[in-house]
Amino acid sequence: MESRIGHPTTVIDDPVIDRGASASSYSRSHSETGFLDVLLRLAEHKVFIAKVVLGAAILAAIVAFLLPKTYTATTRIMPPQQTQSSLASAIVGQLGPLASMAGTNLNLTKNPSDVYIYILHSRTIADDLIGRFSLMQVYKEKIHSKAVDALRDHTEISSGHEGGISILVSDHDPQRAADIANAYVDELKKLTQTLAVTEAGRRRIFFEHEVQQAMDDLSKAELGMKKTQEETGILMLEPQSRAMLEGLASLHGQVAVKEAQVQAMRSFAADENPDLKRAESELAAMRIELSRLEAGKVGDSFTDIDLRKVPEKGLVYVRALRELKYREAVYEAMSKQYEIARVDEAKDAAIIQVLDKAVPPEIRSSPKRSLIVLTVVVLTLFMVSLYVLLVERIKADSGVLARFQLLKFRLLRNPVK
Repeated sequence: MESRIGHPTTVIDDPVIDRGASASSYSRSHSETGFLDVLLRLAEHKVFIAKVVLGAAILAAIVAFLLPKTYTATTRIMPPQQTQSSLASAIVGQLGPLASMAGTNLNLTKNPSDVYIYILHSRTIADDLIGRFSLMQVYKEKIHSKAVDALRDHTEISSGHEGGISILVSDHDPQRAADIANAYVDELKKLTQTLAVTEAGRRRIFFEHEVQQAMDDLSKAELGMKKTQEETGILMLEPQSRAMLEGLASLHGQVAVKEAQVQAMRSFAADENPDLKRAESELAAMRIELSRLEAGKVGDSFTDIDLRKVPEKGLVYVRALRELKYREAVYEAMSKQYEIARVDEAKDAAIIQVLDKAVPPEIRSSPKRSLIVLTVVVLTLFMVSLYVLLVERIKADSGVLARFQLLKFRLLRNPVK
């Protein structure tokens, strides 16, 4: 028996480890080889690739220089900052500790910038601008609605976090771009003066209508009084009767004014509002007093003049005079309420401050010629490289080449009749 002592030790390789190491090394070498093959194939056609890319760059540069220049003018405004309404304050007061927990996240008022951006996008302003600058001819549009859409496409209106509003207008003429941007502000100021955007504005419009109506009624009463004087021949009753009638007419006017105030308060206040209830109580008391005066009773005694005992002509005169005094009192009271509403509206007036007035831009905003050329160069380089690799792949694979030739033959052959 041969001794095994002293024989060299034989190392048996692990086949699993060998296969794993071989696979990883092969994959790495194959990927490196594939990448190098791609570079080599592209290097072989570098002249062709360079010519195509250079031609595309020259063509893109020519097109970029032929594109019309566009200038963008910008104007920035600061809309009026509205304070928190009384309704929002009441809700916050009712929330109590919950309002402090909500902190600054509790926002019960609308953002004024959103309201004015909505107005700037209105068709009313667009129509005025189109007519003012003849934009249908500028945009070469025959339909007015198309011109409105074109103006909106050339205009960008946005609001920043600080509350300011930026109006950007693009046009081929820098002066016209600045003029249109500034005209947006002018039209906004003009439109906000006619819109009731606040509670004071609504009250002003309400009393404005009432004053106009009271003025018309007063004119009719004056004509009626003149006609009555001509028909009856009475120019003035005795001072006592006249004083009583004036007091009665004045009370009539006060009742009418109080009714208008109650109607206005019902439009803007809840039914449980204490001011509204107090006004309704005062109106009811004034109506009772008016009924007592019309019956000739003052306090606990009767006056020595009863309207029902005035002669017929005098009664006609008294009625005309009472109507005239009533209309005068109503007109005077409505005028005072109208002036008060105007003062309140002036406090909340839309004071639009222009931060940056638009000026004709000196630098064009588009076209960005360098960006156009660079984009075309990158896309062309990618496409032509892909084309070269595809052609080389087809030439290397005889099966693929044969199938392309067969496809070409079937597409070009004459159809069977």
